[in-house]
Amino acid sequence: MESALDYWSAKALLEWQVELGATEALCDEPVDRYALEQAAPKPKPGAAPAAPPKPKEVDPVDAARKAAKGAASLSALRDAMENFSHCELKHGARNLVFCDGQAGSRVMIIGEAPGRDEDLQGKPFVGRAGQLLDRMLEAIGLSRSENVYITNVLPWRPPQNRDPLPTEIAMMTPFLERHVALAEPEVLVLMGNISCQAMLGKRGITRLRGQWDQAWGKPTIPMFHPAYLLRQPLQKRLAWADLLELKARLGSLT
Repeated sequence: MESALDYWSAKALLEWQVELGATEALCDEPVDRYALEQAAPKPKPGAAPAAPPKPKEVDPVDAARKAAKGAASLSALRDAMENFSHCELKHGARNLVFCDGQAGSRVMIIGEAPGRDEDLQGKPFVGRAGQLLDRMLEAIGLSRSENVYITNVLPWRPPQNRDPLPTEIAMMTPFLERHVALAEPEVLVLMGNISCQAMLGKRGITRLRGQWDQAWGKPTIPMFHPAYLLRQPLQKRLAWADLLELKARLGSLT
């Protein structure tokens, strides 16, 4: 029986093998590594770890519908809109533009979205367009200080006064519908394409203006927006015809 090598002999022999290029140590017996892989213990079958639940996505339209339904008064509706966090327009606007005029009036005017002046003052239809609207109403015996109530489809100003996106209109429409229900007007006046899109599902104010329709159980008439009339003064004659139609309808309802 061969005696075991002493430490220094074994070390010298190992260094010599490394110098010759040996990179692996071999056993006395050959090893079938494929057999070792097959014989490796397999993990026991068991239930896979449960994936963490994905956060439930909030439907902004459904959230708006629930918030609006819970508002029992105009002041509560305003608070619900102030606390509504799903519309990105809120983060870029200075003020929420809720309403102006007299709640409970026979006529409720619904505009599109606040502009710069409305955003600064927190009221709909101010500035040049608002002044023109006041003159239009005065011509048929109406006034926001006495017998007209005014709001917009959107309460926050879009950046650079761009048109509201369909998603923005959709998520704010439940608030508008509740607004109409709480204000209880006899007649709705839709000024501009955006309000027609929100309440009638239609666009094309040149074709729609002056034609009576129904929205949320109310007689509804689309009209040109005062801002459009400032850019297209020749259309004021058509706006005057629409105002006379509104006056006649109010007379018939009385």
